[in-house]
Amino acid sequence: MDKKQNTPPQLPPTPTPAGNYVPVRELGGVLYTAGHTSAVQNHLEYSGRIGEELTVEEGQCAAATAVLNCLASLAAHAGGLDRIGEIVSMTGYVAAGSNFTDHPLVMNGASEVLVSYFGEQGRPARAAVGVASLPDGAPVEISLIASLRNA
Repeated sequence: MDKKQNTPPQLPPTPTPAGNYVPVRELGGVLYTAGHTSAVQNHLEYSGRIGEELTVEEGQCAAATAVLNCLASLAAHAGGLDRIGEIVSMTGYVAAGSNFTDHPLVMNGASEVLVSYFGEQGRPARAAVGVASLPDGAPVEISLIASLRNA
């Protein structure tokens, strides 16, 4: 988030699925995103595992970009972020070294972005899960559950 102006970061281009799946599913006013990494236009700014090749701060940047990708997909599906009521849940997968234990700190990078867009309605229930690897060497993958705003 831009600290000087207190404005949320700009959304990246809407990611295209890397396989046979849809980026967002809707059921009963609830939106479920597929897992999104921090790749923007098929380019990862960071790759590797947190605690080995990457620092917590680099992981936080990757988490922020991954959640921005989720938001771009939500905006494309819903017709804009103003149609999103709240972020209900976030699951974050952190590619980490075997001795790394600060997964929640990494995911704070994503949580801060959500709060910058939605205030308290962007503070989700959250899981931060450590994994050995992620697609294309991504350090973070995130999925969201969001509600649509009542019309």
